[in-house]
Amino acid sequence: MCNEYLKLPFPISLEYVPYLWQQRDVLILLVDLDNYDTFNASYLNRIELEYLERLQTSYFKKRYIVSRTVLKHIICKVANEQSVSEISTYKDEYGKVCILNHNELCICISYTENLVALAISKVDVGIDIELARKLTLKSTLKNLHNKTSLTGETINEADILKMWTLKEAYSKFSNKKMYLIFNKELDLSSVNYSTYVLDNKYIFSIVTHSDSHIIDINRLQKIDCNWD
Repeated sequence: MCNEYLKLPFPISLEYVPYLWQQRDVLILLVDLDNYDTFNASYLNRIELEYLERLQTSYFKKRYIVSRTVLKHIICKVANEQSVSEISTYKDEYGKVCILNHNELCICISYTENLVALAISKVDVGIDIELARKLTLKSTLKNLHNKTSLTGETINEADILKMWTLKEAYSKFSNKKMYLIFNKELDLSSVNYSTYVLDNKYIFSIVTHSDSHIIDINRLQKIDCNWD
């Protein structure tokens, strides 16, 4: 399976994001959870707080708070909103993350260990990121097809992880549950897709419509959320 090796530059600042947004169709911003050690949920609305209460571990709570808070600061910049506190996120019936009163923005979020990948896009988008590691194949992964419509060749364990990220990205792009796609051979003939190896550490896949789009992937500097 083909992939592109990408070495990410130094993290960009939040202030630089609006400039990129003017020039790109899809922004992918990688957020390091280790940069944030507070759990202040002051930027979450009632619906978000109710969802937060259902999360069972401090890890899941932290990544939810950080991802939503950072996302709202980004949206405030690209949508020229006056206040971060006025931005609300919600999930549709299929689990897609949406921004209230901003249907022009397409959002997708993916997590792996201490990293959050945020996609802010002018077109429908699906992403998935996984830590590249030697796989101990679980029974679920073993159910993946040994053939892929992309190459027609048998794939190894590393390629299975890449196919996993592609299937996750496609399920988010198409807004379909993963179980509907998992055991089927992917037909990507009508979409644009790419798989990257980021910093020789992460496998990242993205799916958009078949039209050509300008995509930018960057790490995001820690932002001051005034949580203390």
